[in-house]
Amino acid sequence: MPLLELRNVHSAYGNVKALRGITLSVNEGEIVTLLGANGAGKSTTLRSISRLASVTDGEILFDGKPLAQVKAENIVKMGIAHVPEGRRIFPGLTVRENIMIGTSARGHLPRARMDAEVEEMFSIFPDLRRLSGAYGWSLSGGQQQMLAVARGLMSNPRLLLLDEPSLGLAPIIVQQLFATIRTIRERGATILLVEQNAHMALSVADRGYVLSTGQLIVEGTPSQLQDNEEVRAAYLGGAHHV
Repeated sequence: MPLLELRNVHSAYGNVKALRGITLSVNEGEIVTLLGANGAGKSTTLRSISRLASVTDGEILFDGKPLAQVKAENIVKMGIAHVPEGRRIFPGLTVRENIMIGTSARGHLPRARMDAEVEEMFSIFPDLRRLSGAYGWSLSGGQQQMLAVARGLMSNPRLLLLDEPSLGLAPIIVQQLFATIRTIRERGATILLVEQNAHMALSVADRGYVLSTGQLIVEGTPSQLQDNEEVRAAYLGGAHHV
């Protein structure tokens, strides 16, 4: 049974249909990527899973359980962490404090356990260790993105939803970020990745889906998608990444 399953999911903002019958699955331990142009419905798919966008038809199952009646604030307690586009860290808190906030959905953790888990994040994100006392606002875009992912991991998720993690980052930082995504997967995380840099996304993914105007048009392994003429022309051509 897949860890996550979307069955014929429709979603709308007012009269605008954002998703038109999306069916996809993510198995435990996989990295699955969603590719597509701006406005294709990639972020809406993630927001539908985390109950931030309304699903008008179809169903979403997590570990076999329907999410239709689950409130957004309880999604993280079920084991789904959503790292949204734009990072959204707390600028007035230190790096360490930002990371610790990630445990809030898990109830009270003993201090020693919390410190050990923060230490583990510092081993995955060495840059954050030396910045542990720095305020969120003083970090670079790349450091803020690492911090947002670290905070998401502190909820101990079974499924990590990553929305455009490389947006606005320099190429060298993007390389570091994707190396870290591989490390996270090696620790047993399952990841659904929305990413505009198709080359990088396919370099870490087990499978991918391509969205166009709220519908899935192609799915396959990275090599199948890279060999697909339509996908190559639209998403892998030259320097233009969508």
